[in-house]
Amino acid sequence: MVPDEVRSAVEEFAARIDALAPDPGSPSPVTVSLSPAAAHALVEALRSYRDPRDHGRCDQCGTGRLDETFTCTSCGQPAGLFGQLVRERLSRPSAD
Repeated sequence: MVPDEVRSAVEEFAARIDALAPDPGSPSPVTVSLSPAAAHALVEALRSYRDPRDHGRCDQCGTGRLDETFTCTSCGQPAGLFGQLVRERLSRPSAD
């Protein structure tokens, strides 16, 4: 495991986490020394980590993230099957 691969995994991890933070702040430099086995384990752990705040991408606009109510933070549309049902219901004319 080369240092560039570890650095890349840390940067990718930080970008995924920062995308979920309202104000990620400025980055702090970190220096660590790892054995090859520890470096490999760290890269695997960082790449497999899934933040519990990450509810996926919006299937409507494709660019936004979903909040804890599965509503897109960019376009405001509800996601998934529930979102589809809400949109269909709202598009029907009312039976007044």
